[in-house]
Amino acid sequence: METAILEMKNISKSFPGVKALSNVNFSVQRGEIHCLVGENGAGKSTLMKVLSGVYPHGEYEGQILFNGTEQKFKAIHDSEEAGIAIIYQELALVPEMTVYENILLGNEIKKGIAIDWNKTIQRATELLEMVRLKVNPATKIKDLGVGKQQLVEIAKALSHNVKLLILDEPTAALNENDCDNLLDLIVGLKEQGVTCIMITHKLKEVIRIADKVTVLRDGQTICTLDAHKGEVNENVLIKHMVGREIQNIYPAREKREFGSVILQTKQWTAFHPVTGRKVLDNVDFYIRKGEIVGLAGLIGSGRTEFARSLFGNPDNYQLSGELILKGKKAAFNHPEKAIKAGLAYVSEDRKGNGLILIQDIENNITLANLKDIVKSWNVVNKNLEVKVAEEYRAKLNIKTPNVEQKVVNLSGGNQQKVSVAKWLFSKPDVLIFDEPTRGIDVGAKYEIYCIMRDLAAQGMSIIMISSELPEVLGMSDRIYVVSAGRITGELPAAEATQEKIMHMATN
Repeated sequence: METAILEMKNISKSFPGVKALSNVNFSVQRGEIHCLVGENGAGKSTLMKVLSGVYPHGEYEGQILFNGTEQKFKAIHDSEEAGIAIIYQELALVPEMTVYENILLGNEIKKGIAIDWNKTIQRATELLEMVRLKVNPATKIKDLGVGKQQLVEIAKALSHNVKLLILDEPTAALNENDCDNLLDLIVGLKEQGVTCIMITHKLKEVIRIADKVTVLRDGQTICTLDAHKGEVNENVLIKHMVGREIQNIYPAREKREFGSVILQTKQWTAFHPVTGRKVLDNVDFYIRKGEIVGLAGLIGSGRTEFARSLFGNPDNYQLSGELILKGKKAAFNHPEKAIKAGLAYVSEDRKGNGLILIQDIENNITLANLKDIVKSWNVVNKNLEVKVAEEYRAKLNIKTPNVEQKVVNLSGGNQQKVSVAKWLFSKPDVLIFDEPTRGIDVGAKYEIYCIMRDLAAQGMSIIMISSELPEVLGMSDRIYVVSAGRITGELPAAEATQEKIMHMATN
């Protein structure tokens, strides 16, 4: 007979102007992997923050039962004491500290009043074995890749004798191999008696490992599905998540004639300014007016380096070769000059490089083109700024009560729309999307894809970098494959397959 390790009953939570959770009921059985899915803004992370004590008792309505006992957590420390650990997408590790110091940070083994470093290292080594990570525990965190850092974070959680492990978008920044390793680990932890809740937008991961799936939409519980009863498949999940069926997540590709070549590189080569490593190797590339060109390749292949080298070269690569924009040779030594020339770059790291999270939506949208909203004496015309922001809010369907909201309070999908709006306001001819749908749900993905198709139909040229091959195949008119800084293949969309791309990407 199943026994619930967790029951959350009639949970409601409000923020100014927004009801994030409305009478949510959520139950997790002992020893299962339970996935929590829904569109951005559905309330998934908010529900887990209520559970973990980030939002303490008294700031929400409803009841939490853990191991059959009502809990009234006042802080994260209280939930950790009870055996609940949560790992966020943004890892909470100290880069300059070692692996063993991070794993047992705040939970060190002591001998009297001093830390027993030998036993601390021994315990850290045991925990590393549990998460199947073979690294020297004396290695500094900054010297590990993101996938290994994620495993260190899990080892840190296990040091607290965790009974319920919550993972919030754990694979969002991982490559395919690291994703597979992490999913296998989660299944292995289940076999060791650890119950797991996983929030993810990647439905294939849900289908692969979930015992049960709960769907939230607009802050309400929609349903709980049992994978062992055959209730979980991609179409069913999408229907419950977005409230409608999406038969084809990629909008139809209309036949259209492309214009003349708007941007071209010839023998474009880049060397790292410090190490001298060749980052890009004689890249010959072109894009026509109104065309969507996909850049496919493995992580680290040079796709982002190519995009940033075009967009004002902020990484100070030593460049050679030709860049031709609108029929004329060009050279940009700063992003500001690239913007003025008609280039825009939607960064893969919207939180770190794309947006100023503590500022309002309106400030972010106008940031790249302030000259169009200043009045005399170089003072920003606030009325015009609000008008512009409201226009883009409506045009891109940014879900927010008003444009005075801080961007940090928006869901990932809506943050991405703000980032797109910022660059659209700069009125570019060429728009570079670097991982345009990373960390956003299927409904928001569809909206981003529709925006991209509409922009291309209006004559904008779009360069799209994506690690998701179905996305590259579904959205591109033409595809370049990048490997080790070189273009190893070029395919029209009609001839491209995942197998062909992967073959070229590994050459």
